[in-house]
Amino acid sequence: MQDDFRLPRIYPITDQNMSGLSHSQQVGVLAEAGATFIQLRDKTSSPREFFQEAARAITTARRLGVQIIINDRVDIALALSADGVHLGQSDMPPEAARRLLGSKALIGLSTHSLQQALAGNQQPVDYIAFGPIFPTSSKSDGDPVVGLEGLAKARAVVHKPLVAIGGITERNADAVFLAGADSIALISALLADTKAIKSQVETFLTLI
Repeated sequence: MQDDFRLPRIYPITDQNMSGLSHSQQVGVLAEAGATFIQLRDKTSSPREFFQEAARAITTARRLGVQIIINDRVDIALALSADGVHLGQSDMPPEAARRLLGSKALIGLSTHSLQQALAGNQQPVDYIAFGPIFPTSSKSDGDPVVGLEGLAKARAVVHKPLVAIGGITERNADAVFLAGADSIALISALLADTKAIKSQVETFLTLI
């Protein structure tokens, strides 16, 4: 774990199906617009396909000075020396991921309730994601919306950097920060219009 770790205010997450761009292309566009911390998320490609594309994305990220977090796949993060991994509630336990990746890797944990967020304090993770804050079409797992009130309650008990995720747009981002988020995870708000990715990143950066 990194004691001095601080989340950037925006946390883009890649999606090849939504954007129509490869992970490496998305990293290039996002980084050139000012993003510095990006998660590669892929629920549809084969492990081999994701490994190959993640390798290309990390090469792009290293050239542009961007940190890359791999969603779910600790094995791919380890094999490619990514900056870290983001784990869901049904993924490898954080303790096991920490043993494999070492003390310098960044590990994030998704939580969807106050109880899960509170338990995250005791896990060897660098940050906790909490949500969905608002309804979202980017994920289909059906986790209940926690709302701004739920986010504020999580902020009161979470002692690690806190990422808000789910349905966040330029119209509600300020309220999310006011409720206690250190960072906002963004998927469709950045990627839904491929031609507007750069301007959308720049818009969110002006909000912070």
